[in-house]
Amino acid sequence: MTAPQIVWFRRDLRISDHPALSAAAAAGPVIPIYVFDDDTAGNHRLGGASRWWLHHSLDALDKALRDRGSRLILRRGKAAEVVSGLAAQLGAEVHAIRHYEPWWRKAETALGDRLSLHDGNYLIPPGQLLSGSGSPYRIFTPFYRAALGNMPPPDPLPAPKLNAPDRWPASDRIRDWDLLPARPDWAGGLRASWTVGEAAAFDALGDFQDRVGRYETDRNLPSIDGSSRLSPHLHWGELSPATVWHALDQRRGEGVVSFRRELVWRDFAQNLIAQFPDYGERGFRREYDNMPWRDPFGEAAADLAAWQQGRTGYPIVDAGMRQLWTTGWMHNRVRMIAASFLIKHLLIDWRHGERWFWDTLVDADYANNAVNWQWVSGSGVDASLFSRIMAPLVQSPKFAAAGYIREWVPELAGLSDAEIHDPVFRPQGYPAPIIGHREARERALAAYRTVRH
Repeated sequence: MTAPQIVWFRRDLRISDHPALSAAAAAGPVIPIYVFDDDTAGNHRLGGASRWWLHHSLDALDKALRDRGSRLILRRGKAAEVVSGLAAQLGAEVHAIRHYEPWWRKAETALGDRLSLHDGNYLIPPGQLLSGSGSPYRIFTPFYRAALGNMPPPDPLPAPKLNAPDRWPASDRIRDWDLLPARPDWAGGLRASWTVGEAAAFDALGDFQDRVGRYETDRNLPSIDGSSRLSPHLHWGELSPATVWHALDQRRGEGVVSFRRELVWRDFAQNLIAQFPDYGERGFRREYDNMPWRDPFGEAAADLAAWQQGRTGYPIVDAGMRQLWTTGWMHNRVRMIAASFLIKHLLIDWRHGERWFWDTLVDADYANNAVNWQWVSGSGVDASLFSRIMAPLVQSPKFAAAGYIREWVPELAGLSDAEIHDPVFRPQGYPAPIIGHREARERALAAYRTVRH
């Protein structure tokens, strides 16, 4: 009997265009496995919203595998130890798609020669694109130009035929992992907002194909929400980026160009964490280590809580933070406004925002999260200037956010479009701004000057 082939799933919870699964299927009977590892990632163990998504995505993957005569084996523990132990017990080779989070790179190294790694979660494997000097890119624009020169990506692989082993290893039951909230059950908004799994991801992709022509304009308007809504499906690997890229081949216009640029940005973020594994923990520009941040456990504790709860008195910020808490997702334009508000209006270290997003986003991605927060803070490799301070009261009418605010800040629903962005008379129960924009700007720039000199 041909030796069994283990496929170690992580953030690649799909069957189509899965190079590791296809290679394993060509070599022998396949044993798919997912290891729930709450230790290896350290401070970046999965947050609450990610655990909710993972539960449902694993359940969907198991059902899809069973439809093909296979099944998903679930184990809990340190991933490298569990996978290597099972491989030794079965005399199996292990296949996996390569990951770039620092904890997964260490786990891959620990598995050694028994592990066959395959590319498949990005358009171009991180580290493959090099500048003229032979170095990995650190600036997005030249990276983007180089990436376009390597497009299109290979055609997606079809779902392979899977042969079952003679005997299945023992498996945990997913309900015993307690990934879903119970007391209290705060996930009602997530359930109402998302359908999880590969089949749902293809449905979402089909919906976006019909809207992509308007993406360039509509993606910046929270009230319309012209974003793709594909980010959690891409993060969890329910869709491969190559599948998404090729799904737009018959579409034309600036919307397609703009969205494909976002797919390349996703690759760029992975390239940065491949170069700087601690990017989610430390600022790239070390001078920002000396920034006089306010203490989020002392003087700024009430302000941090107000930001988290959507009670800052700035309607566009509050709408975004409430959308995040309810649905596990926030409109991209509003993410930038909310992040800038925390860092520059409240003068709170970007890492506290990164951690809050890590816990509350269903698409919480180590690379994307860190790169975006460091872009806003000015501490990143390729970042906006700290002195560029977003004015929420300007951004809100500029991007026609009145309808968005009415949806997520119902206290203000009765106000006109002219009033709702900065109400002069505040309805009962809605707070005054926790700090004025001019005061916040002056405080932020004064703090920045201490770093610059």
